[in-house]
Amino acid sequence: MHHLIKNPIPFLFLMMLPYTNIAQKATSNCIEWQVAAILPPQKNDAKALGVAGALIGVTNQVLLVGGGANFPEGMPWHGGKKKYHDLVYVFGATGKGMGFLKSCTLPFHTAYGASTSTPQGVVYAGGENEQGTSNRVLLVQWNDAAQTIVVNELPPLPLAVSNLSITSDEHTIYVAGGEITDRVSAQFLSLDLDQLSSGWKTLPQLPKPVSHAILVVQSSGNAKNIFLIGGRKKNQNGISDLYASVYAYDLEKQQWQEKKNLPYALSAGTGVATGLACILLFGGDKGETFHRTETLIAAINAEKDDVKKAALNQQKIGVQANHPGFSNELLQYNTSTNEWNRAGAIPFDVPVTTAAVMWGNGVIIPSGEVKAGIRTPEILIGRLNSTK
Repeated sequence: MHHLIKNPIPFLFLMMLPYTNIAQKATSNCIEWQVAAILPPQKNDAKALGVAGALIGVTNQVLLVGGGANFPEGMPWHGGKKKYHDLVYVFGATGKGMGFLKSCTLPFHTAYGASTSTPQGVVYAGGENEQGTSNRVLLVQWNDAAQTIVVNELPPLPLAVSNLSITSDEHTIYVAGGEITDRVSAQFLSLDLDQLSSGWKTLPQLPKPVSHAILVVQSSGNAKNIFLIGGRKKNQNGISDLYASVYAYDLEKQQWQEKKNLPYALSAGTGVATGLACILLFGGDKGETFHRTETLIAAINAEKDDVKKAALNQQKIGVQANHPGFSNELLQYNTSTNEWNRAGAIPFDVPVTTAAVMWGNGVIIPSGEVKAGIRTPEILIGRLNSTK
């Protein structure tokens, strides 16, 4: 998800927005942010709701935002059912800016997989839908001449998994962790897109099982590393461990090394590598409300008295309905000095359960979840002014 795309759309186009109601912009310490575009409404929806856990990536100079899940019939604590989608929204450069081109269709409904942009196309791995978790892996490309997406199946993952992490280095894909049927995984795998017949290669497992982590390739000064940042692990008692941990996998030595922790535990955020030794993290869930909700769910499940159970359920509904949103902080990590710094605040509601993708000298964060059960249809873009 960190790749710079060849011949990217100039950021100037993205600044010339066609939407008068979203042309606002604001600046954090090193990035100027604005809303670049808005997802169209799904069929039969009066307005755009946005999705979480979408396929996201850049291929052949277009942005793809596909699949994902939301609650079109109401919040889950009021009985609203989660809906999985298969539509892919395609955005490209127009004479006026970043515009919606058309929608296409994936071969199945899916959400909560992991996607990364490569020179060959967008790779989407794992995920889930109404039938459960999936081990399918897709390569999605944009055919500009035909004005449609081309979807090819890649070798499947050895396990069906959702909420896993992914990154890529040229033609090699790396996936880490994720949630399987009864536990959280510590698997770490790679796939060479130039040698698909070899399938997925098992690498030294993660230092601990984790889902909802950020995975980024970046140099640490001496060698190229894969950084595994934050995340969480759901336990048998229903209460998750939230991680501030950071690990680096040396691609030459093929081993993990612990690095300096994040300033706080963080999961489901997004991140990109930029410059020679910088990783930027955008938002994420610090977990306070998440933990309170999990604790109440565990208490509800353990309670035998119906009156007390109902009271606990109302308390849970209150916590979820009054969700304050997620972190809006921008964190900057220097891989050479092994130091974290707070680099300002993002002046918009920052989504989680989405992905960040580089496009030219901008970083795009499309849609995602901004509060419990609530998605945003907005596509944020930030122009990188200077990073070291």
